[in-house]
Amino acid sequence: MSSSSPPALSIATFNVNGIRAAFRRGMAEWIAAREPDVLLLQEVRATDEIVTGYLGEGWHLAHEEGVAKGRAGVAIASRLPLDGVRFGVGDPATRADGEVGRWVEADIQRGEETITVISTYIHSGTAGTPSMDEKYAFLDKVTDRMAELSRQGRAAVVGGDVNIAHTERDIKNWKGNRKNAGFLPEERAYLDRWTGEHGWVDLGRAFAGDVDGPYTWWSWRGKAFDNDSGWRIDYQFASPALAPLATSAVVDRDPAYDQRISDHAPLRVSYDR
Repeated sequence: MSSSSPPALSIATFNVNGIRAAFRRGMAEWIAAREPDVLLLQEVRATDEIVTGYLGEGWHLAHEEGVAKGRAGVAIASRLPLDGVRFGVGDPATRADGEVGRWVEADIQRGEETITVISTYIHSGTAGTPSMDEKYAFLDKVTDRMAELSRQGRAAVVGGDVNIAHTERDIKNWKGNRKNAGFLPEERAYLDRWTGEHGWVDLGRAFAGDVDGPYTWWSWRGKAFDNDSGWRIDYQFASPALAPLATSAVVDRDPAYDQRISDHAPLRVSYDR
């Protein structure tokens, strides 16, 4: 790498399950140890003032709360300046209240290169209820946006809690969850389109290979974490223009149940020039 090349870029996506609780459990120490350049956060559940207060100085923030207090909320926190911040996906005129606080995108400049970074929190849904219709409507809009970014040849990453386990490798108890939201064939088909038709690369799977997991979410209840009975539902999808620059992807699983920052583990990806 020449001296004029920009340094490697570290992007972490993290469903913090409430930023206040996450910082009480050690998120500040995790940030100090990992030194990410960009944080894609979900389930923030706080105001701009609270988020800024926890992150401290040196961060550029794009954050949108959910409509319902204590629900949803997505943010991009970057050590690099953010340009062209955009909230929501699709036509703003058709944006439902349940979509607020679930999609934020911004552009960062790295040398002469512009990278679009996106934090998303897709609905969990419940099979056989109207909440699944809401989830599918949002997924339709997300798919259209990802197709657009791919057609434009943009260097982009969509990171976040997608609330879908893509394949049997991505969920410990796949047989018992075949009829449950998060592993329905109709949901998984969206990820097939993203990684197939539209050319996005699931970096967590690309670097892990054909293995079970590594999972990113475990229930707080029972022995799910201790038994590694989890789901891989947190992703970084890189556009065809950005994916070749990825050099590593690591799930930061906490070492023990009583040291967990969230019920999710962050996914960190390094991008070279």
